[in-house]
Amino acid sequence: MTGAENAITDVTGLSVGHHERVGSGWATGSTVVLVPDGAVCGVDGRGGAPGTRETDLLAPQNLVQQVHGICLSGGSAYGLAAADGVMRWLGERAYGFAVGAQPHEVVPIVPAAVVFDLPRSDWGNRPDAEFGYRACQGAAPGPVAQGCVGAGAGAKVGSLKGGVGTASAIVPGPGAQTGEAQTGEAQTGEPRLTVGALAVVNALGEAVDTATGRPWTAECELAGEFGGGAWPSREGDLSSGDGGHSGGHSGSHAGGDSRPLNTTIGVVATDAALTKAECQRLAMSAQDGIARAVRPAHSMFDGDTVFALGTGAHELPEGSGPFGSAARAAALDQLCAAAATCFSRAMVHGLLRAEGTAGLPAYRDVWPEVY
Repeated sequence: MTGAENAITDVTGLSVGHHERVGSGWATGSTVVLVPDGAVCGVDGRGGAPGTRETDLLAPQNLVQQVHGICLSGGSAYGLAAADGVMRWLGERAYGFAVGAQPHEVVPIVPAAVVFDLPRSDWGNRPDAEFGYRACQGAAPGPVAQGCVGAGAGAKVGSLKGGVGTASAIVPGPGAQTGEAQTGEAQTGEPRLTVGALAVVNALGEAVDTATGRPWTAECELAGEFGGGAWPSREGDLSSGDGGHSGGHSGSHAGGDSRPLNTTIGVVATDAALTKAECQRLAMSAQDGIARAVRPAHSMFDGDTVFALGTGAHELPEGSGPFGSAARAAALDQLCAAAATCFSRAMVHGLLRAEGTAGLPAYRDVWPEVY
């Protein structure tokens, strides 16, 4: 069972914003996941070429316990500058880690990660602090724009155009029976928990079996999630990538670029009250979603990084139920399973919502019968 929007914003307290530039030598952008009132955060990195900021702070043994936003951006390491704009937006509103006696004396904590999309823009065109600030200005709860928006504007996954995708799931609780899990009704007295994910799909590996047109992960069924009919069963022609949607972007930035520098990044969130160590475990499980959705995953040329947020609205059970003193671990285990599934579904959504650019076809261009 998904949340109302089937998006990361189904976790109450989160908002998402994008800012991108596409056309006239640009194809890049930034995406923010804001939690101004703070959330516990963990991180897990699996790729061999990460581009990150403030990840050491998230180690369980370190001082700061909460973050106020996550910045995801294109532009490779240059794009980490977008987090400066997110900090400025939050600081202007007095959201952050208190360091002084006055309410405005705060330091917003904004971890960040970037994807390598430089070949899709003219050299020098990459996100800066203004991208992060404008993404914050547009951030809102509710529906989340997907596809070639924000950090997904210049994304590429294997032979196809990548993008931003999101998904959510309701977790009934460790004591729920099968019927409760299907209906989302928790009859055990334990609160239903929400897990949501947002992914920027920019992997070295393919997200699709090109011989059949079916995404590697089967966890995103079209009838329930995307509104289409059935997956195709034919090989797609990936030789031409104009896709009819160049958006004015210079054709010199073709999909044939073979530089193996990529990265899938994202955020998984829950309304459960988790420790930093438990958030790290949630992020580790979300990485399994990447491994399900692309082949190969976590290569030396990917910087795969996932952040995990726990907003703390609901406590996990302690010391009771069928698992005895392991009840909390059992509840966390269910959240981790949902995180992996949500992240892989979010990646499929990013793939399906993307639109082609010059030289780089989208899934919709190669297998239009799905839509």
